Amino acid sequence: MMNIRSDFGAVTMKPRFFRCLVLLTGACLFGQTAFGGVIYDESISGDLSNSGLTPTLLPFLPGINQLFGTTGRTTAVDRDYFTFTVPTGFVLSSIILAPGTQTSGPLGDSFIGLEAGPQVTVSPTATDATGLLGWFHYDAGDIGTNILPLMGTAGQGATGFVPPLPAGTYSFWVQELSPGLVPYGFDIVVAPEPGTWTLLLGGAALLWVFRGRTHGIMKE
Repeated sequence: MMNIRSDFGAVTMKPRFFRCLVLLTGACLFGQTAFGGVIYDESISGDLSNSGLTPTLLPFLPGINQLFGTTGRTTAVDRDYFTFTVPTGFVLSSIILAPGTQTSGPLGDSFIGLEAGPQVTVSPTATDATGLLGWFHYDAGDIGTNILPLMGTAGQGATGFVPPLPAGTYSFWVQELSPGLVPYGFDIVVAPEPGTWTLLLGGAALLWVFRGRTHGIMKE
């Protein structure tokens, strides 16, 4: 998909503190399960699938799931495809570009695309993004940024979406368009549905009040 590029003229703010905020909020709400950990590292587990029709199935957990890989092209193009399921009661809330991510092109030639379902059926030689929910060209300047909203507004035939994405199966396509091999990493956040967040926060508040009253009784 060499000619799919972002043509947006609007300036998007990129809060570098967002990753830390997600980590802290997740830790408060999920406790020890907030950090799903490294669910795949190509340097350890081998190359992700190079076929969109048979993407690598990843076991995502509620919380922050880290994915590390390498993509690019030398004599051949190394495309990475993976898929996972967001369980019922949860949403795909964020995809944060992790530290250490690099690109070989000067204009953000690293590509990530998203399709609903267990496959990426869009051909890499397609002339537009029809069939994808969304896509984005990222670069090292996006490290620490939640790129999921940017993927949802990319256009050029993509359906488009407004995060968070609901429970269901999603498949991803990662590719470097310029020559060279580059590492990338994503912190992919699977969070409770918005209504569940309210319940969790309300429960935490009640526990805080109860704890305070208990401590007051004990002091008396």
